[in-house]
Amino acid sequence: MLTIDYHSSFTFTIFAPNFYFIMLAVNNLSLQFGKRILFDDVNVKFVNGNCYGVIGANGAGKSTFLKILTGDQDPTTGHVILEPGKRMAVLNQDHFEFDEHEVLKTVIMGHKRIYEIMVEKDALYAKPDFSDEDGMRTAELEGEFADLEGWNAETDAASMLSNLGIDESKHYTLMKDLSNDLKVRVLLVQALFGNPDVLVLDEPTNDLDLKTITWLEDFLLDFKNTVIVVSHDRHFLDTVCTHIADIDFKKLNMFTGNYSFWYQSSQLALRQRSDKNKKAEEKKKELQDFITRFSANAAKSKQATSRRKMIANLDIAEIQPSSRKYPGITFSQERDAGNQVLNIDGLSASSDDGVLFKNINLVVNKGDKIAVISRNSQALTAFFEILDGSLKQDSGEFVFGTTISTAYLPNENHTFFEEKLGLIDWLRQYVQTEEEREEVYLRTFLGRMLFTGEEALKTANVLSGGEKVRCMLSRMMLAKGNLLLMDEPTNHLDLESIQALNQGMKEFKGTMLFTSHDHELVSSVANRVIEITPNGVIDKMMPYDDYLKDDKIAEIQASMY
Repeated sequence: MLTIDYHSSFTFTIFAPNFYFIMLAVNNLSLQFGKRILFDDVNVKFVNGNCYGVIGANGAGKSTFLKILTGDQDPTTGHVILEPGKRMAVLNQDHFEFDEHEVLKTVIMGHKRIYEIMVEKDALYAKPDFSDEDGMRTAELEGEFADLEGWNAETDAASMLSNLGIDESKHYTLMKDLSNDLKVRVLLVQALFGNPDVLVLDEPTNDLDLKTITWLEDFLLDFKNTVIVVSHDRHFLDTVCTHIADIDFKKLNMFTGNYSFWYQSSQLALRQRSDKNKKAEEKKKELQDFITRFSANAAKSKQATSRRKMIANLDIAEIQPSSRKYPGITFSQERDAGNQVLNIDGLSASSDDGVLFKNINLVVNKGDKIAVISRNSQALTAFFEILDGSLKQDSGEFVFGTTISTAYLPNENHTFFEEKLGLIDWLRQYVQTEEEREEVYLRTFLGRMLFTGEEALKTANVLSGGEKVRCMLSRMMLAKGNLLLMDEPTNHLDLESIQALNQGMKEFKGTMLFTSHDHELVSSVANRVIEITPNGVIDKMMPYDDYLKDDKIAEIQASMY
């Protein structure tokens, strides 16, 4: 076994050949900041051919764990172990690091050795006094280059860029001249390039549209090597993951299956733990029945049609309750809505960049849960701001029914948190009754939203992004509107809050218009889909997944964008 000492406190260890079946592992890993222990005595193996989703509550250390795996963070103790001769690739989080490089070269840099050879060869061939020694060196480089299939590098890189929607005309553009969403795609291609043996992805779906996310899902399903990923996108985790690595109780526990299986099984285990009257035999049968049902559903999934194995040989003892806390997100109505909810007639809006949408005509019916989608996020935000009254339309009008009261969750919320108010006083601004003004009530409400102990003593201006969204959801709940308007409600939320929000939206009895990049939330909540285009709307009363698969809708889209 060979051990390479990168830092005084960190060793990167390589397996001896007889451990070839394990691609990556960590031994006795711990990380401590002062008195705070993130995780302790972690021992885990990442086997070739599997995709591991790393999950944990906010602050549990998910991204930090990935940094330890890649050598960007020193652990307090322990070793990272990689099979000899294998290459690890990482999704770069610095969107400016490659600004002075061409797009195509940035991608090829993802395979460090191929790029080094290309640079050295070019320098040698450019020498005016090319010597016999230089000739011998270039011959060595050419041989290694051929072994690495370097001659296909530019073609492969260009093909992957095109597959992710980056036009060939931009392949030789400097990175600094690309928009941020295109930079994200280039850095994703950089990580995927060259068939790495271990692929480490931290939030790879951020800033990606649905088409690109679907492409990435398909790529990873066909990927033959090891993938380790952190993501807040539940649909993505469900589609690509064969295992869940859960950071909880200061440990990292490995579970077979995808995110939904982990979540549902941990909730079942939690219920069983609290049911003191149920016999052990009954609990075991309940768990076995659950596994059987989930396996049957998994057999029909996209993932199961690939090489993935999920839970066929699951040990029931693996299923343990989680320590996660989920906020209590429940939307209620002050009064039931009448039949007239919202009529929109000829609504149009534009920005400095041109038309956002025009001539929108819609009738919103009582009980509709409408997913509002568009290829232009600016158009979506403008649509919601117009309905809220914070933005003026170019033309057209909209009318709410006389029984309708709205509650709005904006995409941007910084203006709500500029004052240095304690959370109790901040929340008191939005209560409806004298009873709700009482401190005991407000503290209880904040506790439901996970602001307990010292968290409840924070001031509004120092909250994190996720905490601000939870406060805005509290504001919405207190409004008790019968028509909810929500612009990207999952932004900044952790998986636990997203799960609770998803459930709250499903259970809401009123009417709802919302937009979200969270595939699972949209597909499980919406019964109607409205797509805003520059030339009107596509309006279909159908589930979101059916909408995405409908070939006739694809034809309509082609004529409206």
